[in-house]
Amino acid sequence: MGHELNNSQKQAVTHNEGPMMVLAGPGSGKTMVITHRVINLIEELKVDPSNILVITFTKAAAITMQNRFENLSDSNNNKKVLFGTFHSVFFRILKSYYDLNVSQIIMENKKLDVFKEIVRQLKIEYEDENEFINQVTTEISLIKNELINVKYYNAVSCSNEDFYKIYSLYEAYKREKRSIDFDDMLIKCYNLLSRNSKILSSWQSRFRYILIDEFQDINRVQYETIKLLAKPNDNLFIVGDDD
Repeated sequence: MGHELNNSQKQAVTHNEGPMMVLAGPGSGKTMVITHRVINLIEELKVDPSNILVITFTKAAAITMQNRFENLSDSNNNKKVLFGTFHSVFFRILKSYYDLNVSQIIMENKKLDVFKEIVRQLKIEYEDENEFINQVTTEISLIKNELINVKYYNAVSCSNEDFYKIYSLYEAYKREKRSIDFDDMLIKCYNLLSRNSKILSSWQSRFRYILIDEFQDINRVQYETIKLLAKPNDNLFIVGDDD
């Protein structure tokens, strides 16, 4: 394990079963704690590397974490640990059930074009088009990520009636094109796991140990999905900044 870990880091790294929360400020070695913990799970606790899932908020962070881990770990077998973002992990789960491929994902610039089209079609008045569309898309993301029902939501960017029309037309567009956006990846994954116990239990047995970095940035749909995945053992190890 090396001498570079202090006592509280060691305690975090060697924690065995059940949930654990680690609060740590920037620069306090969070990545190191996660990577060492993964190695400890594999080498000391004999956990199968393919049963370990490490989630980060950005793709860059996932790659950094994976590189650090592979540099520290000596076995080729350890390539089976899955490092990914919420979106990449949830998309993987969706693909196991739905016939989905990457070409069906609406990228952000395409999404803005679709919203422009919808807003023009509805002849909604606003001062600045880009600003208005950014506000609307941000609100739509918010209600999806927080699992809020659009019917009970009070819009800020425009009247509730206009907001609901924009929302409905966008949903209709995606259905027609058989495509999903990044918010749908999270929502659809949550719905799939909460409604399909067979799929849920197969992923629960796949991801027996879940480690999450930057946990303070998690939203409701991510949190609820992870809660489902972590059951029944709740081997959930979260690291975050309490600021």
